[in-house]
Amino acid sequence: MKKLFFATALTLGSLSVAIASTPMVYDGIMDEVLVSDFKEIAVADLPSAVTDALEADYAGATVNKAYMNDENIYKLEVTGSDGTTGTLYADAEGNWVSM
Repeated sequence: MKKLFFATALTLGSLSVAIASTPMVYDGIMDEVLVSDFKEIAVADLPSAVTDALEADYAGATVNKAYMNDENIYKLEVTGSDGTTGTLYADAEGNWVSM
């Protein structure tokens, strides 16, 4: 019985090490899930709290595209004053949200 228990524990331990050491492969599936929840809106339709937060925290950045989901989270595709591009998420009150 002790040998069976030891063999089972050894097998499970080896399996968890193999899984943990497997490199993660990016397949873009989560991007599709997140993007599909957002619907594009006009940049002019962004709440002033969101545009004010953008001016305050990312001076000189411009919004290229804006999206909104059912939870009133806004996704902003922006270009910074230095030419870099990125995506920001904010709630309707202008608080930055991590996604």
